[in-house]
Amino acid sequence: MTDPIRTIVIVGGGTAGWMAAAAAARFLNDGQRRILLVESDAIGTVGVGEATIPPIRDFNNMLGIDEAEFLRETGATFKLGIEFVDWGALGERYLHPFGDPGHNFEGIAFHQYWLKHRHDPRIGPFTDYFITAAAVRHRGCAPQSGDPRSPLHQMAAAYHFDAALYASYLRRRAEAQGVERIEGRITGVARDGGSGHVAALRLADGRDVAGDFFIDCSGFVSLLLGKEMGVAYRDWSRWLPCDRAFAVPSARTDPLIPATRATAHGFGWQWRIPLQHRTGNGIVWSSAHAGDDEARDTLLANLDSEELAEPRQLRFTAGVRERLWEGNVVALGLAGGFIEPLESTSIHLIQTGINKLFWLFPDRRFSAVERDEYNRLMIDQYEYVRDFIILHYKATARTDTSFWRDMAAMEIPDSLAQKIELFRTKGRIRRFDHDLFGVANWAAVMLGQNIVPDGYDPLVDATDDDRIIAAMQRIASVFDQQARAMPPHADYIARLVAR
Repeated sequence: MTDPIRTIVIVGGGTAGWMAAAAAARFLNDGQRRILLVESDAIGTVGVGEATIPPIRDFNNMLGIDEAEFLRETGATFKLGIEFVDWGALGERYLHPFGDPGHNFEGIAFHQYWLKHRHDPRIGPFTDYFITAAAVRHRGCAPQSGDPRSPLHQMAAAYHFDAALYASYLRRRAEAQGVERIEGRITGVARDGGSGHVAALRLADGRDVAGDFFIDCSGFVSLLLGKEMGVAYRDWSRWLPCDRAFAVPSARTDPLIPATRATAHGFGWQWRIPLQHRTGNGIVWSSAHAGDDEARDTLLANLDSEELAEPRQLRFTAGVRERLWEGNVVALGLAGGFIEPLESTSIHLIQTGINKLFWLFPDRRFSAVERDEYNRLMIDQYEYVRDFIILHYKATARTDTSFWRDMAAMEIPDSLAQKIELFRTKGRIRRFDHDLFGVANWAAVMLGQNIVPDGYDPLVDATDDDRIIAAMQRIASVFDQQARAMPPHADYIARLVAR
């Protein structure tokens, strides 16, 4: 016999809270279970995560969200990759495109063939073999094809969107599906004397909000998991020393580019995220290498358009809680951990936390096996993302500032060091089953950051060189022709929004 959860209490709104609420309303609302969300209008949300990666489309589809409606409600645009400027060296730029390149011949990863033939004058840069990179180059966009024979089958896309509008949109959907929002400021927490579980939240007006299961979406304060349950924080600042950010909106600029841009500065980096109604901008930096005024001035001096508000500052420490599930509390988003948004993973980690929680959703017995498995899977996810972000800093030839000299010289986690060394030899990529980033992602960034292998997989030599080169030429040509025929990104969005 099971003892089902009857009341779920979500602590905090914002992106994490309303993603959890909307998903719970869709999958956990059986007519007998209450789903409550407690938030206070007096407490602001961070809400700067405006760029995503392709799995966000799975989340929206899972909720039954119509894409045209989503675009209208959130000011969203499409994102086909991330352009990195001045990372490997000053004056260099590369694109981390979404999707896979070309296609794998004889079951061998495409980048292995590129490594063998890259010096042949008929072979172009690695990104020439991504349909998404071609679309970014021509400022176009088109829907992904369901036909695996079509070049557009590899048109993997994510979104840029206004995080505050996304949270509001999900709130309306969640409330329409039965989620109860409670306005109130939490001033205390009642614990069960026997189990130590959270029993209720106490609000400033004296009300108690009782529940069986609590989802902590309270942001950096980590009200339940960190403060109340006392779960310690793993500090990763020795690898990711950036601990400050300014965010500022600016006017929309055209043409509307279907990619995020990340520009490295002397003490951190700056993001640029194009939306339908504005541009999202921010700078992430290390306070050990630059002060607030210098960072703010650098951000404003490098905007592409007029700022629309005063820059807003955030302070953080990169890392993750030792456990994301303790007792009857699970933390999502900033309440559980934070990794800077260089590869747009913040919202994805919320999505992953929700998916894995629903897979392992408990009853009131709170099995240790389910809890431990959730913690293992989620810590693995954070560590995979951590290593991918560290790669961008470690693999640099920049020596122009102390920040970049420190980054190049730092000791890195063994898991990343082994991955880099394996790639350096013959381009092989060590990937785990649940690793968010695939072979193409790692190859694009390593090559973009000038980690070029000494050799290639010898199995490539079993194929006919002329046949492979001719096929690679056809792929690049077809992708470029397809991208040239695409409607401009802005026109494509306008067509969808008008539906």
